[in-house]
Amino acid sequence: MLQELSSGIPKLPSLRSYRKLSSLRRQEMKWGLIFLSPWLFGFTVFTMLPLIASLVFSFLDIRLTDGILTNLNFIGLDNYKTMVDDPQIWSREGGTLGSLWITIRFGLIALPVGIIVPLALAVLLNSPHLKGKSFFRSMFYMPYIIPFVAAIFLWGGMLNPETGWINRSLMFLGMPRESVPNWANDVNWVYPAYVILGIWGIGNAMLIFLAGLQGVPTELYDAARVDGANKWQQFWKVTFPMISPVVFYNLTLSIVGLFQYFLVPLVVNNGTGRPGGATNFFNLYLYKTFFTFQRMGYGSTMAWLLFGIILLVTLVLFGTARYWVFYAGEGRH
Repeated sequence: MLQELSSGIPKLPSLRSYRKLSSLRRQEMKWGLIFLSPWLFGFTVFTMLPLIASLVFSFLDIRLTDGILTNLNFIGLDNYKTMVDDPQIWSREGGTLGSLWITIRFGLIALPVGIIVPLALAVLLNSPHLKGKSFFRSMFYMPYIIPFVAAIFLWGGMLNPETGWINRSLMFLGMPRESVPNWANDVNWVYPAYVILGIWGIGNAMLIFLAGLQGVPTELYDAARVDGANKWQQFWKVTFPMISPVVFYNLTLSIVGLFQYFLVPLVVNNGTGRPGGATNFFNLYLYKTFFTFQRMGYGSTMAWLLFGIILLVTLVLFGTARYWVFYAGEGRH
């Protein structure tokens, strides 16, 4: 699989082959590197060096209050041993889930919604019978460009159990006041509240799905109709295979984003883990370890655990893609 991924990447010329290049090709290569240099600088300073530093920190007992470079205490694999036995990550007394399993449980709820809802909207907006397509596309995409923190505060007011318009609408429809959801303050309703809040920002995924749908050749639908396929069969036999690379792309980004889920519980529940520890997500615990407890060494170890999990899940996705992702000009195994 890795060989397939790397086969399409062009190799840089060696020093010997560079000497054989013509002066024009050398000039082109020089200017190419000059234009690439800002990105190379940014990647090195803001990505590669912090990545290496976090790996080094994972073998140290280092705290912000002690100074980063003044007191380097090498402790070997102690941080990794602590992480393996950390009940805050895996599970706590009384059977309470740890932050990693809380993140995975929420992801199993939010991931299908984050894929199905924007895909359904894209199919609806791609319908030839829909009037005012441009208007609806703009309206569905517009929430995505609103700063997410502002949207969280906005939805926090909407989901307020006392004054929010959602609960007021439910009571107007006849639901008793004591039966309306407590949303972010109830263990049973906090995940649905977060999912509802996440639907606010599906405009980008919807737009990507819509672009994929508009790239499906219309003659394939004509051929399917000639063969007697109904709308549902056309979707599964024509539409889905043709947009499967787009589904794969959105699925990968959604999984990575869910493992890094952080901002909503930090703003809505102030990062406290309430209610009942249900919002103590892994990235929130990682943030607290770094900046509240100021344990940079152990926080770096947790970051590498998260990196390893995301890498493993991504490799599994790429490994299974050959069985369900269709690329034009290639067949599926």
